[in-house]
Amino acid sequence: MPILNRVNEMQEEVAGWRRKLHETPELLYDLTETSRFVAERLAEFGVDQIDTGIGRTGVVAIIKGRLGDGPTIGMRADMDALPINETSGKPWASKNPGKAHSCGHDGHTAMLLGAAKYLAETRNFSGSVALIFQPAEEGGAGAKAMIDDGLMKNYGITEVYGMHNSPGMPVGQFASRPGSVMAASDTFEIVVTGRGGHASAPHTTIDPVLASAHVIVALQSIVSRETDPLKSLVITVTTTHGGDAYNVIPNEVRLTGTVRTLLPETRDFAEKRLVEVASAAASLCGATAKVNYVRGYPVTFNHEQQTEFAVDVARKVAGETAVNDNMAPVMGAEDFSYMLEAKPGAFLFLGNGDTPVLHHSSYDFNDEAIPYGISYWVTLAETKLAA
Repeated sequence: MPILNRVNEMQEEVAGWRRKLHETPELLYDLTETSRFVAERLAEFGVDQIDTGIGRTGVVAIIKGRLGDGPTIGMRADMDALPINETSGKPWASKNPGKAHSCGHDGHTAMLLGAAKYLAETRNFSGSVALIFQPAEEGGAGAKAMIDDGLMKNYGITEVYGMHNSPGMPVGQFASRPGSVMAASDTFEIVVTGRGGHASAPHTTIDPVLASAHVIVALQSIVSRETDPLKSLVITVTTTHGGDAYNVIPNEVRLTGTVRTLLPETRDFAEKRLVEVASAAASLCGATAKVNYVRGYPVTFNHEQQTEFAVDVARKVAGETAVNDNMAPVMGAEDFSYMLEAKPGAFLFLGNGDTPVLHHSSYDFNDEAIPYGISYWVTLAETKLAA
C-alpha cells in the first residue's frame, strides 16, 4: 500500500500545524499552549473523547471504529522541546528564546494529529484507537507520569506503538528491531574529596584534581577491559567542577556523567563497578570518592510479535526494500520504554533525510516525511483493528 491519497492532500495542512508548534516550543511539563493546540485540533476533528491533564499536561483522544467492538491500541507522540537557542534560520524558527524543537517532537505531534483527522473521518476499523500526546520526554519521564495517572488501565490499552524521526535516514524509509532498540540512561555524580592548599606546595595537600583525573581514566577500564564488547556499555564523564583560583588546590572536585546500557545485567554491573573503581582510583592519591548513581530511563525493549507487525505495516507504506528490520541499537534513551514495560508494543524510526543531528541547534523536522508518518499510523490502526 503506497502513501494514502487523502494523506498526500493533507500534507500542507499538517505541515502548517507542525510549523506553528515549532514557533512556540515549550519544555517538559510546561506545555500549556502546546496541549491546548492539540486539544483544539482534536475537537475540530470530532473524536469521541478528549482528556487533558493526563500526566500533568498530556492529552489522550479516543476514536471509535465503525466496524464493531474490539481492543484499544495506543499510538504515542511526544510534545516537548529542548532548552536550546535555535539557529536554523527557518521562517518558522522558535520565537521563544532558549527553547527549540531540536528533536522533532513538533513533527511527531503533527503527524499523529494528521492520523487523528484521517481516522476520525473514515473510522475504517473495529475497537478503538487511543491517541497519546505525551509531555516531558526530554528528561522528565512524561511517559511514566501518564502511566501513573492510569493511561493503560483507564483506557483499556492492549498494545502501544511509538515512532521517532531519524536524521541521516532517507525520507520514506523506516527502521526497527526486536529486543533492545534504545539504551537505558543513568546519571552519576562523583565527589572527590582531598585536602586543599597552596598550588606551590602540592606536597602539603591531597590533590582532588589529580585524584579526579585518575578516576576519569580508570572508569574507562570498566568499558575497555571488564565488559564483553558485544554487550554495549558507554560511560562518559561530561562535567568537572573544582577550584576557583589558579594558585589554589581545592578541597574537592565534582564529576558528573552518564552511563548507557542495553542489557539489565550490564546495567547492574556498571553501577556496581563505577562505585568500586571511583573509590579505588581516588584512594591511590589519598583522596576519597563518594558516588551518587541515579537510574533513569530503562532500556527501550521492542516486543517481538508487535515489532514484526509494525515492520510489516511500514513495508505496506514504504515498500519492501525501504524498511530495515534489524537496525543497530541506538545508545540514546527514550521514555517510551516505560510504555513498553507496561504493555506489548514496538518503537520504530522514520527517515528525516539529510538534516542536522537530533539536539543540534540548527535541526528542523523534514516536512517531506509527514505523509509517510501519517500513512504508517493509519495503516497500523486499520490493520491491527481490522474487523
